[in-house]
Amino acid sequence: MKTLDSLGDLSGKTVLVRSDFNVPLDGTTITDDGRIKAALPTIKRLIDANAKVLIMAHLGRPKGEVKPEFSLAPVAKRLGEILGQNVALAKDTVGEDAKRVAGALEPGQVALLENVRFDPRETSKDEAERGQFADELAALADVFVSDGFGVVHRKQASVYDVAKRLPAAAGELVFAEIDSLSKATDNPERPYAVVLGGSKVSDKLGVIANLLGKADRLLIGGGMAYTFLKAQGYEVGTSLLEEDQVETVKGYLDKAKQAGVEIVLPVDVKVTPEFKADGPVQNVPASEIPSDEMGLDIGEESAKLYAEKLADAKTIVWNGPMGVFEFEAFASGTKAIAQAMSDSEGYTVIGGGDSAAAVRQLGFDESTFSHISTGGGASLEFLEGKELPGIAVLED
Repeated sequence: MKTLDSLGDLSGKTVLVRSDFNVPLDGTTITDDGRIKAALPTIKRLIDANAKVLIMAHLGRPKGEVKPEFSLAPVAKRLGEILGQNVALAKDTVGEDAKRVAGALEPGQVALLENVRFDPRETSKDEAERGQFADELAALADVFVSDGFGVVHRKQASVYDVAKRLPAAAGELVFAEIDSLSKATDNPERPYAVVLGGSKVSDKLGVIANLLGKADRLLIGGGMAYTFLKAQGYEVGTSLLEEDQVETVKGYLDKAKQAGVEIVLPVDVKVTPEFKADGPVQNVPASEIPSDEMGLDIGEESAKLYAEKLADAKTIVWNGPMGVFEFEAFASGTKAIAQAMSDSEGYTVIGGGDSAAAVRQLGFDESTFSHISTGGGASLEFLEGKELPGIAVLED
């Protein structure tokens, strides 16, 4: 990939940066600013280079409409606090105010365009429509830096098409992500364990298929575990289940056995009658889930088993929580995985999204993990071995 150095002297130039500021909000309050902090190395390097830094990003899913609740105003405020300078926010993406804000930038200053997904052309499947939006974005700057790893798996105007219209390079964050994930997948130290959770098994099928030839152990938790348990003939009650994937999962279990890959499934689960934080909870064997209850976390014995399976691993990659960690009663499985990885002397990668949010919410010291990715979907597709359009377009 092209580096920032390949862009030459940036002093006085306007650098259009695609960052990933899709942060969780409670009203207008940012509840986790991890993605903003992850973008700082690139932003500070551009400030030090005396560049005019114009950042574009998205927030939420406004679906091509201007929706005030998805404004980047809280991000501009928080970024300004961290940088110790006012970060102006344009009222639009490529309109008159965007042109005004871009034109008013002085070397060393940072400004932010409003949510690029307020414009329907950003995510259009029509290349001409995306190209038109990319032309208008590119007209605001001299060079482009791609630093939003969380969106590099998307063929979108601000990620892919702009890179074709300006001298382009990858930022510090994207380089760090690719380097860290490659270290965990290309030639991992063994035993190599992968922990997969989250709600849907269908989201992870490509990863499972790719890892059957690479990993030594796959630990399955979260909502997707119930499709695996169903494939083993167990009753799963009202737990999350993808009935149409049961036969596919049976096939993967057979393939894993043939490949000598150990698939570790819950031996017990925590169940409750309703999806709520304060209902009655019981810990039951995975083979004895009541027909009228739902599993919302791996059980106590499973948590111990999974920790044991990670204890000697030299490389661990984790994507997806073990249960509904937002509810205290169902956080212990996810906490056990985080603790085992935190204690590990191996190379540990947390694959973004809910796993990264869980680590922070549960109070773990981030420095105890080798790498915490900022991109849930992007890291998943990387683990699948897919080409990421936003990376491919930056290659020399």
